[in-house]
Amino acid sequence: MGASVFLDRYKAMGHELRGYERTRRAIRVNTILVNKEEAMQRLGARGARLTAISWLRDGFHIEGGESSVGASFEYLLGLYSIQEAAAQFPVEILAPSGGEVVLDMCAAPGGKTTQIAAWMGNGGAVVAVDVRRDRLYALENNLERTGVENCVAYCADAAGLDYGGTQFDRILLDAPCSGNYVTDKDWFKKRDIGDVEKNALEQRRLLAAAVGLLRPGGTLVYTTCSLEPEEDEFNVQWLIENNDVRLEEVSGPGSPALTEVLGRSLSPEVAKCRRFWPDETGTQGFFVAKAVKP
Repeated sequence: MGASVFLDRYKAMGHELRGYERTRRAIRVNTILVNKEEAMQRLGARGARLTAISWLRDGFHIEGGESSVGASFEYLLGLYSIQEAAAQFPVEILAPSGGEVVLDMCAAPGGKTTQIAAWMGNGGAVVAVDVRRDRLYALENNLERTGVENCVAYCADAAGLDYGGTQFDRILLDAPCSGNYVTDKDWFKKRDIGDVEKNALEQRRLLAAAVGLLRPGGTLVYTTCSLEPEEDEFNVQWLIENNDVRLEEVSGPGSPALTEVLGRSLSPEVAKCRRFWPDETGTQGFFVAKAVKP
């Protein structure tokens, strides 16, 4: 399909992207095992330079260091995870706490799952589900490496798994999506609008299941690393038209979600969601919506 078609779409949405924006390397300190000050000291002693990311609780940009960020002693001990800055933001909005029961519907490879567990102080319970066995191995390894003890993991379709009547306090749906070019230099060669539309239908199936699993008063965070409105604003419009939920404001970097996009007029409520545009945030593209079940 080529880069120009997607870049023209982004221009029509108000952002003249170049197609070769990239994101800075980032980590998240694992507060289950270490506090931020000690992690900074240990990595600083190895020559790494850490800069706190102001809109994240435990996130840092990292530069330098005497070894690869994924091969250091501290990484292998689980003191931090390699997690792109925008990818850390959805759990900040989910804001789980100990004592709650939380569902991570598409959990592998586990970056957000371990982040949820850290926010919960290893208390409560996390149910992590992923349909792909090959990806679940990475999730299991990450849970073990980072000292997570409050999580059970299942290899299953999250929309079809029997949860034994459990209703969840909070649900994270980090939906399978088209991704974006910032973290994949060959992205434009791999994607077309047909892929986007197919992903959007699967996301709606998962969204409908998530609402059914949420307890009254519970919180659902829906997120993608896609810039495509079919997977973002259009899906949120579908969500509020077809399910008994209300949107809550997502504050942070980036921009409010679009309500006039590609010839469609959406509910003003959709603007409560958040878009991460690479030229604004210096991150990969991202979208975050927060919904509450009455």
